[in-house]
Amino acid sequence: RMSDNLLDAWGVIWVASIAAAPSGDTATEWSIAKAGGIGVQTAGGILTRSTVGYLKQNVGRSRPGGGNGSFPSAHASGAATYATFAAANIETLGWSPGAVTASNIGLGALTAATAWARVEANFHYPSDVLGGIAIGSFFGVFFTDAFMGLDNPRNAMVLFEPSREGAVALMRFNF
Repeated sequence: RMSDNLLDAWGVIWVASIAAAPSGDTATEWSIAKAGGIGVQTAGGILTRSTVGYLKQNVGRSRPGGGNGSFPSAHASGAATYATFAAANIETLGWSPGAVTASNIGLGALTAATAWARVEANFHYPSDVLGGIAIGSFFGVFFTDAFMGLDNPRNAMVLFEPSREGAVALMRFNF
């Protein structure tokens, strides 16, 4: 139950970080920016959950306590996605570097606690939660960097180019 409670807490932290993030000087700018941020981050969460669900059905790894769908951990991927989004929202608050670092440490510790609770409850192997954290972190970083337009030295770019055979999609990541 602890991992369920921690995942619920993640939802509250994520919503609070969205509410606190600056979003424009006028009511219209604020509304558009909030809707855009919520939309992008929600889409990232949906894609994360869909990917994890697909992998759970197709990997076929049994849980340590019995049952199917062990790899990857949905709780761990959800926590990592929420943590990545919350960290990006917190970076926009103008806090001191020390305060941002402290919040990132706290977000990381909460992610680890959520993941480890799944191992302790005998629902997952450590590799399941590590895989979930990797998937959640990837989608969190990708959606933040590719679609949020934040001033961040990391970036991701998706380019589509027509070709004789149809189209070519190129993805470039700088980390």
